[in-house]
Amino acid sequence: MIKENQRLLNWLLKLADVSIAILVMPVAYYIRFDLLFGRPGIGPGYYMQLLVVILPLYLLLYYQFNLYDPFRYKSLLSEVRRVVQANAVGLVLIFVLNFFLREVDVSRLTIVIFSALNTTLTSLIRVSLRKTLRVLREKGYNIKHLLLVGWNESTGDFFDRITSNKQFGYQIEGYLSDKVRQVGNRSILYKGTISHLAGLLDQEEIDEVIISLDYDEFPLLAEIIEVCENEGVKSNLLPFYTKYLPSKPYIDDIDGLPLINIRHIPLDNFLYSFLKRAFDIVASALGLVVLSPLLLVTAVGVRLTSPGPVIYKQLRVGRNKKEFMMYKFRSMRVDGNADMTTWGGRADSRRTAFGTFIRKCSIDELPQLFNVLKGDMSLVGPRPEREYFVQKFREEVPLYMLKHLVRPGITGWAQVNGWRGDTSIVERIKCDIYYIENWSFLLDLKILIMTVFKGIINPEEEL
Repeated sequence: MIKENQRLLNWLLKLADVSIAILVMPVAYYIRFDLLFGRPGIGPGYYMQLLVVILPLYLLLYYQFNLYDPFRYKSLLSEVRRVVQANAVGLVLIFVLNFFLREVDVSRLTIVIFSALNTTLTSLIRVSLRKTLRVLREKGYNIKHLLLVGWNESTGDFFDRITSNKQFGYQIEGYLSDKVRQVGNRSILYKGTISHLAGLLDQEEIDEVIISLDYDEFPLLAEIIEVCENEGVKSNLLPFYTKYLPSKPYIDDIDGLPLINIRHIPLDNFLYSFLKRAFDIVASALGLVVLSPLLLVTAVGVRLTSPGPVIYKQLRVGRNKKEFMMYKFRSMRVDGNADMTTWGGRADSRRTAFGTFIRKCSIDELPQLFNVLKGDMSLVGPRPEREYFVQKFREEVPLYMLKHLVRPGITGWAQVNGWRGDTSIVERIKCDIYYIENWSFLLDLKILIMTVFKGIINPEEEL
């Protein structure tokens, strides 16, 4: 809805974002070398040239962090948090870019100041715009007047969300229905039967019509749409089966016939799948080389602190529900590793002291880099589980089996959001499904960076 206004706002925001970055880079240079003093190893021209490269990256990051989505549907706090996250990732990318450019005289402090100023001003612009729009809506400007046609469970949910979020800028004028409906304690006017639609659109100020018919009323759909178009009023469909649809449904075109995918999986695309797999191979191989000293020290630690094999192998369920052998550094006594039906809690008596340490720091997961090289796993994806728990959770947790549509990962969206170890399986699956339906290469990079800062130390484990 209101896509035309949103497009204009998006262009203004992009222009503002670019202008802010161009402004703050020389300011950051001035602060670093004039206010804080110091001898510049390289002139300001290099930083401005660097800006030409990083500006497109920043715009891509802002897209990835949904900073150009409609304002009406997001909280202000959520948007500011995403600005901070996007700029944090951008800061890391700038440092990586400078590493490859091999420019040793670049001032890291200048880049940090640039990032801090850019984050602050970008957030202020969005806060100011939100506040301005809210004031205008409170005064009756930029308000969209809606009329509901039909009433069912989906309509009630829609009404509740619109009325509880005034910042969306919508006002529901009432509803039409051919049947007496139970609307509960909702304060909404009954405007008559569906046959009154044409007259209402002609007499009242209605900006958009929300069509929400029950399955037995669908024969009326064509007539309702025709009435809306004849009156020059936009119409929107709110199907009674919305609970079965994803928030962003993907529509295929079958020779001109639209086909809604209930579960669109971006990684079904060969190019995306190839890109992710190529990155997994390169990154896991590089990781094994770089981390080889740590792997060696850990192996020695496991062997010296408890008799038995260094690597613990366990069957897990992966992509397409196929089992594979997952590797971990052994963290339990040999006689405590055979139980396949016990959920390992933080106070598990089977663990060794060294095992508790490596689990706390997630070091026990590092051998899974070999699983990534083999193709059983990915660096990022839903965590794999044992067959016993797969069968248990598939009966208890809605949509649990959807996690097996992609390769499992060493880390994932659930883990960096705190849902790891002995935590809610329901919340974990929600995160997994979000990841599966919204995958992008930038999202994988975001998760990997977040893992470094908040996903390595496991708060569920005690030393």
